[in-house]
Amino acid sequence: MALVRNVGLLFPDAGISGFMKIEVIKSEVMAGEYLFSRHADAERVKDQLTFGQVKEALLTGEILEYYPDTGRGKSCLIPGFSSSIPIHIVCGWMKEKVVIITVYNPRPPKFIDPWTRRSKDHD
Repeated sequence: MALVRNVGLLFPDAGISGFMKIEVIKSEVMAGEYLFSRHADAERVKDQLTFGQVKEALLTGEILEYYPDTGRGKSCLIPGFSSSIPIHIVCGWMKEKVVIITVYNPRPPKFIDPWTRRSKDHD
């Protein structure tokens, strides 16, 4: 695992159906073939999470949402747990490596629980 600056994500043509599969992401992470963006590291520190906790949450998680290409490539949200701590991990790809784009603890008011986003019109 390495830190990377200014992540511009590049995806192979296989798209969501190919490279955005949880099994592929987990395999790459288990093999140490992944990158951690500087933004993800800053958010990790802010939420007082260790690298090990983020890795454990990613390896126990499942893809909850897919995000279309927003200018930096496709990505996905993986909620997982480290012990009883819920952690959200947003992953994408840079060439042939998984990139952890951001990590955070899902909490109110944005989230009702680790799998449910609060509606935007909720006061």
